[in-house]
Amino acid sequence: MKAAVITERGATPVMQEFKKPTPQEGAVLIHVDTAGLGGWDVLGAYRLGVEYPCVIRGEGVGRTDDGRRVYFGERSVLPFGAWAEQTVVPAEEVWDVPDHIDDRTAITMGIAATGALVPLEAASIQPGENVLILGGTGTLGQIALQLARYLGAGRVVAAGRSEKALARLTERGIADATVCLKGDDTDVAALKKEAGDGFDVVLDLVCGQPMLNALKASRWGARIMTIGTGAGRQVNLDIADLLFKTLSCIGTGQRPPADRRQIWERLLTIATEQNISVDYSEFAFDDSPQAWTSQVDGPHAKIYAKVR
Repeated sequence: MKAAVITERGATPVMQEFKKPTPQEGAVLIHVDTAGLGGWDVLGAYRLGVEYPCVIRGEGVGRTDDGRRVYFGERSVLPFGAWAEQTVVPAEEVWDVPDHIDDRTAITMGIAATGALVPLEAASIQPGENVLILGGTGTLGQIALQLARYLGAGRVVAAGRSEKALARLTERGIADATVCLKGDDTDVAALKKEAGDGFDVVLDLVCGQPMLNALKASRWGARIMTIGTGAGRQVNLDIADLLFKTLSCIGTGQRPPADRRQIWERLLTIATEQNISVDYSEFAFDDSPQAWTSQVDGPHAKIYAKVR
């Protein structure tokens, strides 16, 4: 079968023939229709202990041999994955897709949307509160802006490095204000300018210096939820900036499959009722290496490919 294959650690995938998966006890063979790609794939966190060569794991929508249309996450049985004509996935990770949900929505409301909803709900947003999304231009950030509003935020502010991508958020009406981060001493002042009396909740998708700067623009009682490390994993924290605030590091991937499925099904309902949307970037399946490179560069859109 045709697949996007990583031949060794750190290598860009190549399109080539790859062995077909075979049915396994406790797992489901899936004929892939649409494959999605995210930052977790190119960052390599899932590759600990993986064997090479392997297919890009990703997430996707496909059909089982008995005709069920299903979503599956990034937990294909190694060395298989979503970016191939077929994959095999543990049965508890294979979830039926409602007929009214398109492939792109089913994929986007999986890993990315779960990563936004769980920490935002943990922050217990109160009606009218001022919410900052650090890293608001990516797929997860775009969803988080809309979910924060759904959860009661009175004002949502997006911060990121791309002026063009930030302008797009304003154009779409999903951010009340934006802050373009320059990576210098002006960032604190820019954040404080949009913070008013201070941010009540910060969803931090990048960590590093931007998170430290956001602390300075947050008010007493603020809840800072950190879930990403794109701007750095180590910080030199002045504890005075954290006084009377709460900083939490939230993980979502290790929840039991039944819990994640329940969250996903709820998100499908929210996405339909609230018209949650993100920008997309579609690639031909044969252009999977280019899709990978685009994800590495930061596309400000959800990348996917139609496999068949």
